[in-house]
Amino acid sequence: MVRNIAIIGGNSHPEFVERISTALGVVPLKRILTKFSSGETRCEIQDSLRGKDVYIIQSFGVGTAGDRVNDYFIELCIMISACQMSSAQRVTVVMPLFPYSRQPDLPYTKAGAPRSAKPASEGGSSDSGRHDYTFESVPATPGPSIPRTAGFSDGPAGQPPRKFTTHDYENVASIGVVGSASGYKLWMAQAGSLVADLITCSGADRVLTSDLHESTYQGFFNIPVDNLYCRPLLIDYIKHRIENYKDAVIVSPDAGGAKRATSIADALDLPFALIHKERRPVKITDRQQATMLLVGDVTDRVCILVDDLVDTANTITRAAKLLKRHGAMAVIALLTHGIFSGDAIARINASGLDRVVVTNTVPQDAVRRAACPKMEVLDVSGMFAEAIRRVHHGESISVLFHCC
Repeated sequence: MVRNIAIIGGNSHPEFVERISTALGVVPLKRILTKFSSGETRCEIQDSLRGKDVYIIQSFGVGTAGDRVNDYFIELCIMISACQMSSAQRVTVVMPLFPYSRQPDLPYTKAGAPRSAKPASEGGSSDSGRHDYTFESVPATPGPSIPRTAGFSDGPAGQPPRKFTTHDYENVASIGVVGSASGYKLWMAQAGSLVADLITCSGADRVLTSDLHESTYQGFFNIPVDNLYCRPLLIDYIKHRIENYKDAVIVSPDAGGAKRATSIADALDLPFALIHKERRPVKITDRQQATMLLVGDVTDRVCILVDDLVDTANTITRAAKLLKRHGAMAVIALLTHGIFSGDAIARINASGLDRVVVTNTVPQDAVRRAACPKMEVLDVSGMFAEAIRRVHHGESISVLFHCC
């Protein structure tokens, strides 16, 4: 049992809070965290915090409403302020997923992520919430209300093999507008630094998170930030849950995640492959078209896709399609944060992915797991509990990852 420590949980992930509290041998503090009839957040701490080391646990994911992430963030800021006003000795924010650290390249629609439904003229439903995906139609062409990529053949066993594509830009006429520049976009808000400022101004003394999309986000804070790595957990999964893993190959779905994937490949002494997205205009006046290129040999091998976050699942499903085209025996995705916004689950179910493994940094309830039979969830609450214990006692956190 850890003494002089207080655990407070938000409304985002109560199961995760309970698991951490059980591992530390403490009981979460009583608090009232609801909304007034006007929609404003009400926070009331019902236990004494004077002189205590307080840890506020709040995750961020897709809730029942489209704006839940923003609700959770306001809850977090108000809880931080309430703890400081209660004379807490130190307030540490434990957020397994750092919000606003990554958004899809394409803008969201009102209903969620970019979607693609079969047009009514082709026999599809007029209901925009239903999608009749097939393997070759996944992922959807980028943009709302745009028909799927044309020209695919999809047949049962014994029939001619499927026709694959390395990208979703072959049917250029039906794609619509695709920006010519990736990454920074003119006049688009970069919200990550703003989120860091709001957490700091609310009164947080320390931040505990995991697998930041960009490690440079630590520099947005002027308070200590501990970035926990889920790499040891993923390595352990590969060793004990993937048969003949020594014959597998670690694959990064994009160039940005190459360092993360190579660290796992080096730890397991496995080969490494990279999927590179090349943007090259046919003419100077044409818009840039993205082509996915595979660097490495995956023929007759189990491919292990490693990434930090899955949101719309557009990247990993396109990567799985490319790997299957190059003769991959199976494709398993190991992902830290599983947001699964919009119609990501439907896209994964119809894709070439054989297994999708995520952690519980974002709540993956029974309904979501039932909707995606390919999904497996790994528990990282023990890692966070140990990190909290070490921070509380002033011990090193880096030793948790020396084995990797």
